[in-house]
Amino acid sequence: MINGERTIARPLRWGMVGGGRTGQVGYKHRTGALRDGTYRLLAGAFDLDAGRGRDFGVNLGVDPDRCYAGHRDLIAGEAARDDGVEVVSVATPNFTHFAITRDLLEAGFHVICEKPLFFTTAECAEIAELARKKGLIVGVTYGFTGHPLVRQMAAMVKKGMLGEIRIVDLQYTHGFNAGDDADASEAQKWRTDPAKSGPTFVLGDIGTHLYCLSEVVLPHMRIERLLCDRKAFIPTREPLEDHATVLMHYDNGARGRLWVSSVDAGNMGSQRYRFVGSKASVEWSDSRPNELAYEVQGEPNRIMHHGMPYLEEESLAVDRMGALHTEGLGDSWANVYLWIAEAIDAKMRGDEDFLKTHRYPGIEAGTQGVRWLENCVRSADAGAAWVEFE
Repeated sequence: MINGERTIARPLRWGMVGGGRTGQVGYKHRTGALRDGTYRLLAGAFDLDAGRGRDFGVNLGVDPDRCYAGHRDLIAGEAARDDGVEVVSVATPNFTHFAITRDLLEAGFHVICEKPLFFTTAECAEIAELARKKGLIVGVTYGFTGHPLVRQMAAMVKKGMLGEIRIVDLQYTHGFNAGDDADASEAQKWRTDPAKSGPTFVLGDIGTHLYCLSEVVLPHMRIERLLCDRKAFIPTREPLEDHATVLMHYDNGARGRLWVSSVDAGNMGSQRYRFVGSKASVEWSDSRPNELAYEVQGEPNRIMHHGMPYLEEESLAVDRMGALHTEGLGDSWANVYLWIAEAIDAKMRGDEDFLKTHRYPGIEAGTQGVRWLENCVRSADAGAAWVEFE
């Protein structure tokens, strides 16, 4: 169980680009990073409006002199300090991720970036090579991959408790974009602009969470072919989609179905994961985060609760709250940030053996997410045709 004791020698000196007052994800980053004393927020370029960003940073307790107008100012200012930040989180719109991450790595900073990581796998490969040359870590914030019941599902699959996986059923839908974008917030408007969002809207914004988490649970399985049917029910969002269905064929013969939508009117938003094997099935949803349904063929269905001693060690090791209390998104983000901090610490110490076995959402996970999106777009643009997964 995680109880807040430090797992690295000292807190990492941490900065942020984006994540300011009008953003939707900045607080999630800070909730995760500041939980265990592994990061200290010392600098930031929090907002495109420099004055608003400075005011916001000061309210977070950041020195006004270390509240910068942009990421290049942050790089210049922090690189000139003996106590400059070592790692920077990028919590900005999609179209800025590549340039900001590249500039930070070139200057010698570790990076933690929002998803989807970049627009293309070619950009991912360039950043992966740059990080390798510089000896730096790139982490990606797939929030619920740190949840203990997600790790429980992965352990059950690995130990054969479900048998051979046959069916993968994934859903992340909500209704918050069921109307038009006339009164949309700043944080929402860029998500439906192809120049800023990239080649997808909901596939990249929320669908990539489904895909990445399924990769955590099913690391031994690979998609061979997929079919993506996407649509913009609000015409002004074209050519992007606010609704999509993806069918997937896996290399072990399994079949997958993924539904992602932001026009599921009345749905307050939830992720649902169901993995069906030849012996049993498991199902978990963030709308009931404490519970994992475990259904064995021919036996009564059972509900497993997080934090209970009958769970696998892989789950208990990352539990924070204990069985009587809710384990939610903030706790999962804290795990993700902790794992990335441990990777950065190991990289700075030159402990490559630790990094060979340490699991955290890094450049590989980010690249796989972008690869999945590229294949979805290729299929959809071909008229919802089956395509080989490249």
